[in-house]
Amino acid sequence: MKNKTLFIVLGILGVYFGLTFFGGSTGNKIMYPLKLFVTFLHEFGHALGAIITGGSVENFDINKDASGLTASRGGNRAVILMGGYIGSAILGNLLFYIGAKKEKYSKAAIYVISGLMILVAGLWVRDLFAIGFLVVFALGLFLLAKYTNLDQIILMFLGLASILHIIQDFNVGPSSDLAAYADLFVLIPANVWMYVWLIIVVLLFIWNIRMIMRTNKN
Repeated sequence: MKNKTLFIVLGILGVYFGLTFFGGSTGNKIMYPLKLFVTFLHEFGHALGAIITGGSVENFDINKDASGLTASRGGNRAVILMGGYIGSAILGNLLFYIGAKKEKYSKAAIYVISGLMILVAGLWVRDLFAIGFLVVFALGLFLLAKYTNLDQIILMFLGLASILHIIQDFNVGPSSDLAAYADLFVLIPANVWMYVWLIIVVLLFIWNIRMIMRTNKN
């Protein structure tokens, strides 16, 4: 990696692990919006899975405890269920990659994220808390990208911190999805799928890191 990118990554890792494991209640409060953002990625993964397999989204919720629920109609249920955990990891890796390797597109990527959050709030969300979070978070990202030069750092932080949180939360975050997935494939229990999904996410992250390093070397 370039020195600048490496320093940003190390800084993000320091902030993330410092706040998560040593920040106490203050760290939890600071990380709370990130947890809600990861929930947004997770639920958006479900919604995207429904849409790309021919279904539709009926409702999209983000709760105060950082849980979420996406109700859909039609589509491929296996893809929709996997879309939450695997899809959010793909999206997080994409944000991290753009920030690390395509710095000139970081501002545009943040604008796209902001727009998607506003669009989701307008189309599918009914709950006032979820609408408030999506709108405020989206506006905050938009203003930071427009009036500062922190686009790369913001995008890399959102992507990398989301990936780390997804991996860390592998046995809690997708529990309901895993149970439903096990019902579809009755011969394989939820605990097995939990580790299958975790391995996929970890391998995806390793592959992304290798891509970033390889492109820099070239």
